[in-house]
Amino acid sequence: MKDVVFSLPSEALGTASSAVLLGDFNNWDVDKAIALKPHKDGTLKAKVKLEPGQTYEYRFLLNDGRWVNDWAAQGYVHKHHFGIDNSIITVEEEILVVEKKIKATAEKAAKSVSKTAKKVAAAVKNDLTKIEGIGPAISKLLEQEGIQNFKDLSKATVKKLKSVLDAAGSKFAMHDPKSWPKQAKLAAAEKWEDLKALQQELLGGK
Repeated sequence: MKDVVFSLPSEALGTASSAVLLGDFNNWDVDKAIALKPHKDGTLKAKVKLEPGQTYEYRFLLNDGRWVNDWAAQGYVHKHHFGIDNSIITVEEEILVVEKKIKATAEKAAKSVSKTAKKVAAAVKNDLTKIEGIGPAISKLLEQEGIQNFKDLSKATVKKLKSVLDAAGSKFAMHDPKSWPKQAKLAAAEKWEDLKALQQELLGGK
């Protein structure tokens, strides 16, 4: 069973001072009528346990003898025999709620995986050590000079790259950056097979 709250605004009372709830769930029996209690927000409310997946018809009976419908009902059904409309409610099944939560969790997880994948892809694109002849130390030197990714490296001149190496000291002077821009251009275009073929012809980036 599921708790369902029925609500009626105080404006609906008119000259009446109270109301009860009648419907399929209590067989429209006045002796089993469910009293609505006033709340601080000005509405009258009643909580009823109903069967999930079931549709019920109901109305409110005021103490001045008038019947009124739920102003916020899911829908209404016309009763030709009585010439009236009844409010209707279909109680949502718990499994649907669970499925929605699972779906929301799955979507959230998918977005998280997608973001992670993008971060990994970005990291690969920015990994200058994929270039033959560039190790972690040289990669750090280039990054400090504003050469952050393959695209930056592909546009750098050999003269610029050589000056970076020379400025870093004699232990970097032996490196030849001549092929780095060409390798970087292939990497930036994600032409990995072409890059691999080129690197097989190189020795230490030369």
